[in-house]
Amino acid sequence: MQQAVGAVALGLEALALLVIVIGAAEAALGMLRILFNRHLPDRERRAVWLEFSHWLVAALTFQLAADIVRTMVVPGWDDIGRVAAIAVIRTFLTFFLDRDIDALRERNAKGVDHAGSA
Repeated sequence: MQQAVGAVALGLEALALLVIVIGAAEAALGMLRILFNRHLPDRERRAVWLEFSHWLVAALTFQLAADIVRTMVVPGWDDIGRVAAIAVIRTFLTFFLDRDIDALRERNAKGVDHAGSA
């Protein structure tokens, strides 16, 4: 059972890493596009960070899932406490990233509305 749980957790962590790499590459390309075209509106810059935030939230969710799977075979309270602390930290990070995503979405929607009425 420990080997199966370890394999599943490792798979989830690998998936989280893949999500981070894809999101970072996409954000880097977006930032390069912005650097070479300085006349893009500010909402284009916000859109790059908004999309990168989505990738980070997805990766944090996969990492949290891996931690939860690992608790299925954790032998001691120290390990459970460590996993719980990590879960709390990741949950707070996800919460604040989600909040920032919502704020950026709201600003982008207002920017689109103003641009459409001009």
